[in-house]
Amino acid sequence: MEQFVDSFPSREAHLTGEEIHKRLDEIEQIHALYSPVKLGLAAALACCGFTFLLGGGPVEMIFAFIAAGVGNLIRMKLIKHHYTLFLNIAVSISAACLTYAVCLHMAELLFHISAVHEAGYICSMLFIIPGFPFITSGIDLAKLDLRSGLERLTYSIIIVLVATMFAWIMARSGLERLTYSIIIVLGATVFAWIMALLLKLQPQDFAALHLGNMMHLFLRLIASFCGVFGFSIMFNSSVYMAATAACIGAVANTLRLELVDFTGMPSAAAAFIGALTAGLLASIIKRNHGYPRISLTVPSIVIMVPGLYLYRAIYNFGIMSLTEAVSWFAAAIMIIVSLPLGLIFARILTDRTFRYCT
Repeated sequence: MEQFVDSFPSREAHLTGEEIHKRLDEIEQIHALYSPVKLGLAAALACCGFTFLLGGGPVEMIFAFIAAGVGNLIRMKLIKHHYTLFLNIAVSISAACLTYAVCLHMAELLFHISAVHEAGYICSMLFIIPGFPFITSGIDLAKLDLRSGLERLTYSIIIVLVATMFAWIMARSGLERLTYSIIIVLGATVFAWIMALLLKLQPQDFAALHLGNMMHLFLRLIASFCGVFGFSIMFNSSVYMAATAACIGAVANTLRLELVDFTGMPSAAAAFIGALTAGLLASIIKRNHGYPRISLTVPSIVIMVPGLYLYRAIYNFGIMSLTEAVSWFAAAIMIIVSLPLGLIFARILTDRTFRYCT
């Protein structure tokens, strides 16, 4: 689509309206590059990397890998058969949480694994994070494309809220783009909350990892690469483009985490710098290789979206722990706002057409 837009003045401008619609229909009919099984593995890899970056250890990473793979496989099967969004969210989130809980209980029985590792169940459902509508809604709003921006943001929020609410319950036992974002956010958070209630899972801190600074840095680079690569494959990027985005994300996300740990920088400010770095690197690569900028930047910073914070906020709202809920929610909002801002300023610095009003 971006190639079509870029070449439009020179190659497509002379076409009739019917011919343009035919070309757009051909683009729309392009099939996904990967099967549901491969996309399940991509989600498993992404959530496994996400788990380490959030503080999880090998046990949580293995369980999250299995659970996220099952959840996204089911999600892609439902999408393929055109099931409605809320059913898609409910079933895939439930499957991921249930799979994690089963793996944990089996490990307790067979290997005497401690129940403290239940903290990783949140990571098993982070594949539902609506990264593209979340990030691109901010870029749309920066261009004053209010309808698209608001619709994407709304869609994202709905997914997050519904999913976290459903997971919470299980544990205890622009208007088009903004709307799209709010639906996803609401849906995902609600259903995650429900699942938490049903499975008697509670969000806890991960067990401490005793790693040296250099080893931690090295593992963060690897985990960031794997996480971004998995998300990029889920967004239907080619393997080479996904690897390029993963390299950008490894640098940008590791920089963000190191700034928080070693300089005491607030998470939101570090997120802005991380997103700015990703945007600048993507602009350089676009200039040299012609890849769509959005296909590089969004996967590289989706891993910075605070899905864990959003879930904990909804969970604490559900149990009426309002002070803690507001704290988590405020921290999440600050980071979420900072991420598209970083990309926007990267575009302002590197893209003349974006820098000026039209």
